[in-house]
Amino acid sequence: MPRPAGLSGDELRAMCLAAGADDVGFVSLSRAELDDQRAEILDAFPPARSLIAIVCRMNREPVRSVSRPMANLEFHQTTDHVNEVAREIVRQLEDRGIRALNPSAGFPMDMTKFPGKVWVVSHKPVAVAAGLGRMGVHRNVIHPRFGNFIILGHVLVGATIDEESRPIDYNPCLSCKLCVAACPVGAIKADGQFDPSACLTHNYREFMNGFTDWVEKVADSRDARDYRRRVTDQESASMWQSLSFGANYKAAYCLAVCPAGEEVIGPFLQDRTQFLGETVRPLQQKEETIYVVPGSDAEEYVAQRFPHKKARRVAGIRPASIAGFISGMHIVFQAGQSRGLNAVYHFRFTGAESAEATVTIRDQKLDVKPGLIGKADCAITADAGTWLGFLRKEKNIVWAIIRRKVRVKGPLSLLKAFGRCFPA
Repeated sequence: MPRPAGLSGDELRAMCLAAGADDVGFVSLSRAELDDQRAEILDAFPPARSLIAIVCRMNREPVRSVSRPMANLEFHQTTDHVNEVAREIVRQLEDRGIRALNPSAGFPMDMTKFPGKVWVVSHKPVAVAAGLGRMGVHRNVIHPRFGNFIILGHVLVGATIDEESRPIDYNPCLSCKLCVAACPVGAIKADGQFDPSACLTHNYREFMNGFTDWVEKVADSRDARDYRRRVTDQESASMWQSLSFGANYKAAYCLAVCPAGEEVIGPFLQDRTQFLGETVRPLQQKEETIYVVPGSDAEEYVAQRFPHKKARRVAGIRPASIAGFISGMHIVFQAGQSRGLNAVYHFRFTGAESAEATVTIRDQKLDVKPGLIGKADCAITADAGTWLGFLRKEKNIVWAIIRRKVRVKGPLSLLKAFGRCFPA
């Protein structure tokens, strides 16, 4: 079958804007920026040759509101609009005999892969490659005009495009650190580091692993009274609302307070004190429940920075496999809990899954490499099923060591210190 002829970038841009996009860019699937997701894109859509990246802007005031249902309504409605725009683009391309596919701008995603990568296209790096903005300190894409008040979408196209977009040559991020100041769980660090686990545990409480944690609380409850002891009426109602109208984000304050973008920055430049008073302070002062993993950096942060907010302990992310445990360490690693720890760990897993990894924790940073490299301060050999059971709190680590399902060579204190770094 002959390969489809190339598409005109000018014509395609006009089509996308007419369909309702606020900005658009084009990226060839062969671009280096897509190296780490090309195989997954082709697995989902083998004819793919190019990607159309689109941006639809949100209304700013709803996102900034202390009332998070207002913000969530804006998130959901704009995401629906992005999906409608992408679907219309696909329809018009199909009418011209060109194969195309529009992955979801958000949910639904492929939950058979949870807690791994459940999406087809990583929207943010593709948007950056397409010249639609740059990543800010808060890890959100900041569009040069619209700031971070945007939702991203993509269309996979089974044809080449005669125009190639390139990243913009500057970063709109002001490095003002207002996102750092507003984040209720301390996920965004002043030094540029990011704690994905803290963000996922709170902001995504009613998504994925947070929903699983709630279901397990239902299952573990002896009766209605015991359930009410575990889950408040407000939390039950909020979960019902998420199930009925779309899962709700608990914060996303980093988006709300960001002043970057040509159409956004005016009030910040005119009167920074007023901007902080109207945009940042209300979110900081809001009395609310903050969901944290016990023993995490986020739990410490809430107690120290926002004592008027109520920290509520919940379960964290659980790996479904040894491969997930190894690849997911960087997500759940707690830098603050690793203070004073400088050690090299060798992990060797046997049984249902075999794997080897070297984990180095030094100067509150984590490094994970495949294989057993160098000399270990602590070497752990474990049956894969037993180790996963321990992580799921279904098996006792002491009993596993006694039965030699887990063998530790080196100080047990180092194994305990390792556990503190990964409280999830």
